[in-house]
Amino acid sequence: MDECLDWQGRELPRRHPYSFRGFMETHFYGPVAPELAVPEGQRYWLNGGNMDDVRAAITAAPVDLTYGGWGQDGHIAYNQARRHAYSQISVQALRDSTIRIQENNLDTVLALAQRTFGAAYQFVPPMSVTLGLRECLSAEKVRLFSDTGAWKQTALRVALFGPLTPEYPLTLLQEHPDALLTATVETASHPVSEHPEWDLGL
Repeated sequence: MDECLDWQGRELPRRHPYSFRGFMETHFYGPVAPELAVPEGQRYWLNGGNMDDVRAAITAAPVDLTYGGWGQDGHIAYNQARRHAYSQISVQALRDSTIRIQENNLDTVLALAQRTFGAAYQFVPPMSVTLGLRECLSAEKVRLFSDTGAWKQTALRVALFGPLTPEYPLTLLQEHPDALLTATVETASHPVSEHPEWDLGL
């Protein structure tokens, strides 16, 4: 659904920890016997040069299942909250978003740095290419997972109980007829009692 890019919008080396293609080829497809694996011609790896091809393939063969993770700001794929002082977007614009290249939000960079590089943010890819929410939510079923605890407590609560908002793209799952959002117990245990200003009145 997405891929990190370097500062010039180029693909990362496959050995880079945030090369999605490199990870999938090594850990997902690699252990499977070639005769049982998804044929290479049916694998689509997003990059800066094939966005139109991927968009056309999704349009030609509608998506049965969107399967992936969700982020600390409620992003699906790399549909992050757009934090730009001069270019705000509406819920409708978020709903209509499609495949694109973008700069990664600073909080996304910091989250990835903390997870992989001991907080050395200078090693985190600053850009990404992503499916839009139009593609992600066009699937008959959406299944999203997370296991990173306190980083995502607020995003989970807003996704489940908050209004639709471009600040948390995950809230658009509320409109989907067959979406399943999963989280660890730690992520689901939001310390609202310790922070009454966070209470949404529920």
